[in-house]
Amino acid sequence: MAKELNEDSGFKVSIKTLVGIGAAMATVISMWFMLQADIAEARTLPEALPPDVSRMEFDMKDKMIRQTILTTQEDVKEMQKTLERIEDKLYNR
Repeated sequence: MAKELNEDSGFKVSIKTLVGIGAAMATVISMWFMLQADIAEARTLPEALPPDVSRMEFDMKDKMIRQTILTTQEDVKEMQKTLERIEDKLYNR
């Protein structure tokens, strides 16, 4: 048989448990208010601007990328030659 809960029902809770529940509630409430304060502060801050890239820096990066592409093309050509030599040896051409 299950016990019924009514107005006369009671239960026991230790003081230690009540203190723990109170501390947990205080922690959650303080975290909530700190979060709200951080959000309010973030709304007042100006937007972050993207860093300016100088023309010289852009040209240097562009030159470096182009050089890397050319170097990669040369490497691919060398690999093709090596592959052709391997195929020649493999198939006795």
